[in-house]
Amino acid sequence: MEKLYYKNQYLKEFSARVLKVEKVNDEYHVVLDKTAFFPGGGGQLCDLGYIDNKKVLKVYENNKTIYHVLDGEVNTGSNVLCSIDWDRREDGMHQHLGQHILSGCFYKLFNANTVSIHLGKEISTVDIVGVLNEEKIREAESFANEVIRNNIDVEFLVPSNEELSSINLRRDLPNTEDEIRVVKIGNLDINACCGVHPSKTSDLKMIKIKKFEKNKGNTRIEFLAGNRAIKDSLNKDNILREICSYLSSNEEEALSGIKNIKALLEEVKIEKKKLEEELLNYEARSLLENNNSNKIIIKNIFKDKSVEYVTKLANRLCERENIVCLFAINNKEKSNIILASSKNIDNLNMGEIFREFSNIVNGKGGGSKNLAQGIAKENNIEEFLNKIYEFCCNRM
Repeated sequence: MEKLYYKNQYLKEFSARVLKVEKVNDEYHVVLDKTAFFPGGGGQLCDLGYIDNKKVLKVYENNKTIYHVLDGEVNTGSNVLCSIDWDRREDGMHQHLGQHILSGCFYKLFNANTVSIHLGKEISTVDIVGVLNEEKIREAESFANEVIRNNIDVEFLVPSNEELSSINLRRDLPNTEDEIRVVKIGNLDINACCGVHPSKTSDLKMIKIKKFEKNKGNTRIEFLAGNRAIKDSLNKDNILREICSYLSSNEEEALSGIKNIKALLEEVKIEKKKLEEELLNYEARSLLENNNSNKIIIKNIFKDKSVEYVTKLANRLCERENIVCLFAINNKEKSNIILASSKNIDNLNMGEIFREFSNIVNGKGGGSKNLAQGIAKENNIEEFLNKIYEFCCNRM
């Protein structure tokens, strides 16, 4: 089978003759006399597209034969018109060559080789030997974009075994008896690879490193190349423009504006915490002031309160001895339940009590001896709390 994608990686349409068709379930595995559909390899995804208006669902290679999986039938012996999903192909070539360039830059600058790669649908990664700091990573990114700007030729070689032994490849050769293709990017990088790549580095337009992190003693780098990098840059421009508009500032002033907002927010948080403490103390006193007995059961249904706040209130009350709190927060669709008791109360277990009475409100939840929380799906919260109130009164 003639592999057109190695002869002309920019071929988008071609004609071919159908040699064989195998039906598997509801799909048709088609063999052509020649193809520009790349079956995937070297970490690069396979091509998709159409063959005689039948959708190409997958392309794969088995025993040196390339199969095109279609959603409809074509006839053996017929001539078919084939078209490549060019956006997918071009994106795959961009990410793959971007990986080669980045790997070459890290190796050239720091003698740090590539451990592994992943070329994803949205973002790609390359793992570099060792733990690299941001300064080195940004230096490699700058170098990579300089390589793109210099419009370096990307050569594709198929050397003999004797020639391979004399080529100083960046990584070890794959263990295969098939012919080995070598990708050479000027004086930057030379490495064995079966993928499909652009013929010049300038095709990539741009490489952008999104983030990096330590991974198993190495450095994992997420990057975008080609159209992905351009779209990401344009999107960030739009975001920055909206931020500047919101802050009524220019780009240089935007960061200061955000820092000022953050500082103001921290002040508001501190003030909110102080006010919440005052409110908790006030509400706790209010709930206790009409109770003069040694053992107090406080039952209350709140509205427009958060679970966090009501839980804090229950805990604040139960810092005293001989207190039981039976609280609910009434919402439209569901209600939250908080049951709490002082640590000195030995004959009540809030978790067990919630589970025992939960069927009244179709409740779900649980907890420990002194604190239980849950959700009530029925609206009869008053009945639920009254039953627990009676139970606690009989025990205390």
